[in-house]
Amino acid sequence: MNATTITVPQADPGAGYRAQKEAIDAAVARALASGWYILGKEGEAFEQEYAAWQGAARAIGCANGTDALTLALRGLGIGPGATVVTVSHTAVATVAAIEMVGATPLLLDIDPDTYTMDPEELAAVLEDPPPGLPPIRAVIPVHLYGQACDLKPMLRAAQAHGAALIEDCSQAHGALLDNVKVGNHGQVACYSLYPTKNLGALGDGGVITTNDTALADRIAAIRQYGWRERYISAEVGVNSRLDELQAAILRVKLTVLDAGIARREAIAAAYDAALAGSRLASPVRRPGSRHVFHQYVLRVPDRAQVMARLRAEGIATAIHYPQPVHLQPAYRGRTALGPAGCAETARAAEEVMSLPMFPELTDAQVERVCEALRRL
Repeated sequence: MNATTITVPQADPGAGYRAQKEAIDAAVARALASGWYILGKEGEAFEQEYAAWQGAARAIGCANGTDALTLALRGLGIGPGATVVTVSHTAVATVAAIEMVGATPLLLDIDPDTYTMDPEELAAVLEDPPPGLPPIRAVIPVHLYGQACDLKPMLRAAQAHGAALIEDCSQAHGALLDNVKVGNHGQVACYSLYPTKNLGALGDGGVITTNDTALADRIAAIRQYGWRERYISAEVGVNSRLDELQAAILRVKLTVLDAGIARREAIAAAYDAALAGSRLASPVRRPGSRHVFHQYVLRVPDRAQVMARLRAEGIATAIHYPQPVHLQPAYRGRTALGPAGCAETARAAEEVMSLPMFPELTDAQVERVCEALRRL
C-alpha cells in the first residue's frame, strides 16, 4: 500500500451526510420550498426538539459555537470590566469569545488525566484572584473530548464568589455527570454544531440552552439586533442566527444522535481492548460520568513516531490541540494565567493524539485500527 493512502480517516463529516442522505435531502427540500430561510419554522422546531432532548427549558439557535459563548456572556451582562476564567487546553474559540465581549480571560491549568479544568486551581483564583485583573464574573469550564468536567466543586466555588458558570459543551453533547446531561448544571450552556461535532450541521451552527426563561428571552433578542419587537432594538445586539437549512438538517441528525453516541462508545471499547496490556493507556473516564467520545485521545510520549507508523498503515490521526491558547502568537505574553502557569496544559499539548472517531466507521476500519494499536 502507498504509505500516503489513508483508508481510515480520523474524521469524515461527509459520512454522516451519506448515512442520512435521503432524510437530509428531504429536509433541505422542505426548507427550500418554504420560502422562509432565517428564523422560521425549522429553527423553532429544532430549538424545541433540542431543548427536549437536552432536558432544558429553552434552546436558542445561533450562527456558531463561538457566538453561542458570546451571546451567553452578553446575556449575563458580562463584558468590559470583568474577568472570565477558562482553560488554555481548548479550541481557541473559547478564549476568543471572552475577548469578543470585551472581558479579560484568565486561563487555568488542567487535570492531566481528563484534560479538563483543575477545580482546585479554580477555587484558589476565586479565593485570591491574581492582582491587576478586573473582578471575576464568570467561569467557563470546557467539557473536552466528550468528557465531563469535575463540576461539583467548580459550582460550589463559583456560587460562593458570585461568579456565573457557563458550560462549554461543544464537544460533549449527551455526556452525563451524575446521570444528568452536561449543560444542565450551570446557568447556561453553549454548544458548537460544527460538522465534526457529535451533533454537527453541514455548515456552521451553534445553540445555547438554559432553564432561565428570562435569560433565554434576552439571548434570543441579542442574537437579532436586540429586537423584542421587529425593527426596534431594545438593547444593542448582533446578527447571529441559525439559518433554516441548517436547522432542518440538524433536526434529522438529532434523531440519530443517541445512536451515534452509542456507536462512539462501542468504538472506544474496541480501542480500549486493543490497548489492554500495551504501553499506551486508554482514556480515563471520570467516575460517575458518561464519556461520549467526541475524540478518543491517547497520551503518547513518542507521538510523532506513533502517528507516522499509523499513517504508514493508512490510518489518519490528529492533534487536538497542538499549541495551548496561551502559547499561540496572538495570546502569548498578554493573557493572564493561574498560579500553576498552565504547566500540565503545555505538557499535554506535546503528547496528545486523537484516533479515528466517528459513528460511520465500519467494523473493518475499527478492526484495522485495533490491529495497528496491538502492534505499537
